[in-house]
Amino acid sequence: MIISKNVIIGVSPVVTIETNRWTIMVVNLKAFLIFLTLLVGTNAATTPCKLRETPEGGVCVCDAEYCDYLDDPTPTSDVQYSLVSSSKAGLRFSTTSGLFNRFSKQFVLDYDQLPKRNIDNITLHMSERAPTRTVSLNIDREKQYRKIVGFGGSFTGAVSYLLEKLPQALQDHLYKSYYADDGLAFNLMRMSIGGCDFDLAPWAYNEEPVNDVNLSNFTKLDPRDQTKAEQIKRLRNVANPKNLRIKGAAWSAPRWMKTNDRWTGFGRLKKEYYQTWANYHLRWLEIMEENGLPIWAISTGNEPMNGIFFMYFVRFMSMGWHPLSQAAWLSDNLGPTIRNSKYKDLIILGNDDQRYTFPTWFKMMKLSRPDALNYLDGFAVHWYWDEIFKPSFIDKTLELYPEKMLLMTESCIGDKPWQKAGPVLGSWYRGEKIARAFLQNLQHGYNGWIDWNLILDETGGPNYVDNTVDAPVILDTSNPNEILKQPMFYTMGHFSKFIPEGSVRIDAIRSNVNIDSVAYLRPDGSIAAVLFNSGNAMVEINIVDSVRGSAIIILPPRSIHTIIYH
Repeated sequence: MIISKNVIIGVSPVVTIETNRWTIMVVNLKAFLIFLTLLVGTNAATTPCKLRETPEGGVCVCDAEYCDYLDDPTPTSDVQYSLVSSSKAGLRFSTTSGLFNRFSKQFVLDYDQLPKRNIDNITLHMSERAPTRTVSLNIDREKQYRKIVGFGGSFTGAVSYLLEKLPQALQDHLYKSYYADDGLAFNLMRMSIGGCDFDLAPWAYNEEPVNDVNLSNFTKLDPRDQTKAEQIKRLRNVANPKNLRIKGAAWSAPRWMKTNDRWTGFGRLKKEYYQTWANYHLRWLEIMEENGLPIWAISTGNEPMNGIFFMYFVRFMSMGWHPLSQAAWLSDNLGPTIRNSKYKDLIILGNDDQRYTFPTWFKMMKLSRPDALNYLDGFAVHWYWDEIFKPSFIDKTLELYPEKMLLMTESCIGDKPWQKAGPVLGSWYRGEKIARAFLQNLQHGYNGWIDWNLILDETGGPNYVDNTVDAPVILDTSNPNEILKQPMFYTMGHFSKFIPEGSVRIDAIRSNVNIDSVAYLRPDGSIAAVLFNSGNAMVEINIVDSVRGSAIIILPPRSIHTIIYH
């Protein structure tokens, strides 16, 4: 037996054990913290998670002086791969490398598995934790599907409010953690046009004067949006995201434009204000651009069903549409107003609601106004009822409209009556829910994903209706000198960080359900495949690439990994 210690990619120490049977590669974050200064210095952009254990798992702690990052792990050798790993036990973007070689096995040892004895006991430890499941994953880069537009999060009023509580250096860490290349590499962002449910109060532009079709009081950014604009420009400067794309959506028109003169309830847009509401969107585009934030896309309005069918349950800002009225407004007003303006190339997304409305919503729009869908570049969908309404709703939609972009534009956990309404610190279970959702939707043709709030407080707010939920990053307002990265931050990152804009999904066919996976051909010609072991046993996975060959990796239980190779 030959035993050697080394550090791969400057992130995690690896103990490599070579025998006549296999090669074992061991990753251990605790060991990294001990051996870091003794073995080798890391790249300045790569720092490990400072893990704090919680009853549900663990969170990574960032303060003004320290936050974890991961530099680009793409291997330089054509025969090598990099593997980035996170787990329930505590791995967070721990990185190792290996070779495509069907005669060796790479063993990823989890955070809590490295024995605290001498090195000779590792062999015994491996035999005690022998893998009990096997699976083959066949990756064929010749079979290509839809292209990725990107990933991102939402910059709500609540996010802006909480950012103001942080020291500037910690704000910058949040910006970079999400949007920098050594963070999650987000490139999409969602904003509300006016207020939304995650604001401190409902609001819209030009609330006064009422009945003002000229929108005479909508000439500059509201102070709340002005603060957001300055924060986003700071984000852009410190994180330097590639091609930041901002999408806007309106929750409600000013009350005087609505049939019920209220922020919520059974309220629709009055027909006499159809053109005024289209002009309102155009005015917002102009003012945002004047303030240095050009807009990439808008939608036809947030969750139109809330003001039609769910007005007894929804207490926050909403405005109802049905497909026929929205088709008329899009065809006669919004579509021509945008396409005949300087923003004629703006992306317009339809629906911005749950998948159970698909594809019926668009079929009814087209039946009512045959040209209405010509103004839509794609469809926006929300995640909240996906566990009940299966992907067949989306499959049918893409069969009818294969040329349309399909973008997830809102998702969070903690919104259901049977879930804890607010953060569960360190919950790997919630991280796994996000991973399953990403996998399912990407496998069914989604072009990207925008999550909900970038940061929330310890209660899951703030907002004006106590509509509390969870978020990937949490601030305990009693200690504004640190932020806590949840497991879902990392499970999202296993997709967003390694599947950049322009990546094309390719075939990744598994032999059984022991793992779930999705694979992409990236713009630089390399491959990224996400490997998700949600079971309680280790899994031996044989990755067979149609060009590169085979690699055998043993994955720990309750873990997610991304493999990157040329």
